[in-house]
Amino acid sequence: MDDNARTRAPHTSQEDFRALLRAQRVWDTGGDPLPAFDPATAPGDPLTLFHRWFTQAVAAHQPEPHTMTLATADERGHPDVRTLMLHDADDQGWHFASHATSRKGHHLAARPHAALGFYWPAQARAVRLRGTVRTAPPRDAAADLHARSTGALAAALVGRQSDLLGSPGELAEANRAAWERARHDPSAEAPTWTAYVLVPDEVEFFQGEEHRRHVRLRYRLDGGTWVRELLWP
Repeated sequence: MDDNARTRAPHTSQEDFRALLRAQRVWDTGGDPLPAFDPATAPGDPLTLFHRWFTQAVAAHQPEPHTMTLATADERGHPDVRTLMLHDADDQGWHFASHATSRKGHHLAARPHAALGFYWPAQARAVRLRGTVRTAPPRDAAADLHARSTGALAAALVGRQSDLLGSPGELAEANRAAWERARHDPSAEAPTWTAYVLVPDEVEFFQGEEHRRHVRLRYRLDGGTWVRELLWP
């Protein structure tokens, strides 16, 4: 048997895949009960509740609770989605960053509207946001970049996100040079690095329930005031 045959992954049939898919559990909390959520006790604004739920997700050992999905649309209205990190959530909005020259950067320049999604299965919770995205001042992008790790700076210095890559070797060389620069010049600038802020006009909090009586609480901005509404699960 050749080496390729030994290392080749076994073929999974469609039937096997479906059986595997249906065998997966939802909200495996390790035997702990799902948290209760009474929407009548929810605060008047979504940011306060988001901070509370995020803190509880960390306490529940949810892996990477700051990971979120970002959905955008291009100039033709065609959607796209990707995973990235939350950088902050405050009175201004929910913050993230990327290169203005990336696909998401081009989308947001053409259509400055987006949606964010957080999923915290350790507590059967999810949070969804929709709103307008604005670009933060360049000084905010620089401060964000230089407050992070050397690796994050190196990745930003490589740039060219979403461009076609000629070969893995090309990436390895660019990465090596960027790490070297980041180590020797921690204040190095990445000109296309951009800080974005999603200003929500709608935020939904989802709490799973074992009998499928899920709780969905939506905050909707109406004339500058947050209105709270329950939704059918």
